[in-house]
Amino acid sequence: MTARLGVVGAGSAAAAATYALGTARPDTETTVFEKSRGVCGRAAARRRDGIVYEYGANYLMDADDRVRTLVTDELSDGLVEVDGPIWTFDADGNVSESPNGEGHRWTYEDGITRLAKHLFGRAGVEVHRETRITDVHCAEGWHLVDSDGGEHGPFDALLLTPPAPQTADLLRNTGNAAADRLGNAAGTVRYQTIWTAVLGYDFTVDAPYYGLRSSDPDGDIGWIGREERKPGHVPDGKSVLVVQASPDWSTARYDAPPAQNVAALARRTAKILGDPRLAAPDWSDHQGWKYALPTASIADAGPGPHVLRDAAQSDLYITGDWVAGEARLHAAVRNGLETGEAIARSLASSSPHGK
Repeated sequence: MTARLGVVGAGSAAAAATYALGTARPDTETTVFEKSRGVCGRAAARRRDGIVYEYGANYLMDADDRVRTLVTDELSDGLVEVDGPIWTFDADGNVSESPNGEGHRWTYEDGITRLAKHLFGRAGVEVHRETRITDVHCAEGWHLVDSDGGEHGPFDALLLTPPAPQTADLLRNTGNAAADRLGNAAGTVRYQTIWTAVLGYDFTVDAPYYGLRSSDPDGDIGWIGREERKPGHVPDGKSVLVVQASPDWSTARYDAPPAQNVAALARRTAKILGDPRLAAPDWSDHQGWKYALPTASIADAGPGPHVLRDAAQSDLYITGDWVAGEARLHAAVRNGLETGEAIARSLASSSPHGK
């Protein structure tokens, strides 16, 4: 009998898990439910008048051998390398050249979301977009309920990939004790909030670096990235800056009027880069990420390792950067690959659910 897997969320870890599962067990019937219209989660891209800009994860680091091999070999269609080093700036806005210790940095010509599209495509998985799952319960298999009251399942195994607080909300009173314990553990994982401004200009910013990272833990800006240093993203003669506020600033100003936040970050950016023109962008965009950066993994949450093991024995799995314990895109992808392989082994052994 064909095994059925239900997946909640279509981020990079989910995509990697379906790819690994599809490679190991191509006969598995996998169904993915995503609340938004896009895929790849916080590795997100938007398009505007021929411009592509990434307002969440800035790039994929060359920091994992397995992910590097996968991306540069099987997923290389449209892959481009970010051009330029990353320097730093201090509390006074002084910019300093820094050693480049991250190796290659990759994205795709049409945006970082191509990573998940490649992975889902190779897995042959259809993503049901704009389908928000609001309830999970276990009774002779795993069942899901969406926000419109639609029911999905039963599934032989279930993979949850939203941020920890949202996963915790789903795993309450599921009818499965191991799942409820996993939800309680997920609820203890904490996140840093990031508010991002995207600043577009009809002129070229002249600078030798791709990005600037703050060395001031108390500053208002943590990162400034130049999208024009990503091949295919920004037409000649234009510039796009992705400005990510610090966690403290982002938390304090998260619900402030977006126009005020954008203006404040643009003024500060102009001072750091030493160009008064940057205080008045020709266009702007913004995004608040309430659950942007996990500060620890679920394995650090007291009984974390035990609840992960017990949930897996009930054919319930989780994946993401908060499971990997590193708020990096490559870590989420690697964790997804490993989780997909674990699901494949479980389905191959035909372990019963609901233990």
